[in-house]
Amino acid sequence: MMRPFSLRRALRLVLAILSLAAGSVPIDSHLHAQATEAMSSGSVRVVYAPRQKDLARRVLAAARTPVRFPGLGAVAVPESTTIILASTPAEFAAATGGGVPEWAGGVAIPEMRRIVLPEYPGARVRGEDAATILRHEVAHLVVHDRLGDNVPRWFDEGYAEVASGGWDVESGWQLRVAFMTGSTPPLDSLTLDWPRGAVEARFAYLLSATAVDYLRRRGGERGMQLLFANWQREGTFEAALRTTFGITFGQLEDEWRRDVRSRYGWLAILSNVALIWLVATVLVLAAWIPRRRRNRRKLAQMDAEERMLPPIRPEMAGVDYPIAEPEEESA
Repeated sequence: MMRPFSLRRALRLVLAILSLAAGSVPIDSHLHAQATEAMSSGSVRVVYAPRQKDLARRVLAAARTPVRFPGLGAVAVPESTTIILASTPAEFAAATGGGVPEWAGGVAIPEMRRIVLPEYPGARVRGEDAATILRHEVAHLVVHDRLGDNVPRWFDEGYAEVASGGWDVESGWQLRVAFMTGSTPPLDSLTLDWPRGAVEARFAYLLSATAVDYLRRRGGERGMQLLFANWQREGTFEAALRTTFGITFGQLEDEWRRDVRSRYGWLAILSNVALIWLVATVLVLAAWIPRRRRNRRKLAQMDAEERMLPPIRPEMAGVDYPIAEPEEESA
């Protein structure tokens, strides 16, 4: 029998892409592993293989460019951060301390002020996703820089997803599909474990993002600003939640659970205008394609029958059909 779903228990267990020990591998051991170069802007530097120089320059510029994060205003990567562009799987493992799942697009290690990005063939990072992944990892460092290490894992991952632009309401279609096909248990009876594969990890990220997005919609930008300010002053998320919104963590969980059901459950699916048009289009195509095939077969059959007729005799050429009957003589 499955235990009742608990945001505190499930998401705190599930949602951290990587919680690496502070004593993983020192940066110097990575640098000496092979010939590398580094470029800096202030106290932020990028470590890269010589062939990655142009990429390193773009990554450094992007990391230093302020972007707006919910409740935090315009922020950039914290000072004294090192970004490592791993050019091989071995470098990626060395820079992260190993144990990173193969689906990881990047790694942030806040206690070491380090971001590791896999930049090699087969790293499963599409070019168009690279900027989003960098913002995601920067968001981890910024949150920990402002709040310290006392950040619930579900909030850490959910905030990074929302702030980076890697998730929005429209991309929640995966949750809708999961609920519609029954490929995931109902939220109120969901039990999760550490995500071991890409599919499970993606679902965990979506759940965490919906929780943070609900907070953002509930309080707006001002509410998020107050939440962070109260969190910095009072030291814990739960205390900041009570001060900012006047609710307990349990009440937040109940509100969030109802919100997720209404936004991604069956009612939301059935009321989705885009889905209705999609279904209508499929039905029209389902009716039109067989008819088109039947018409093609009829035309082909008529063409074959026409080719089987005898050729027109010369004396009948130019005769109009039907041949008119002679007019009856008037009485």
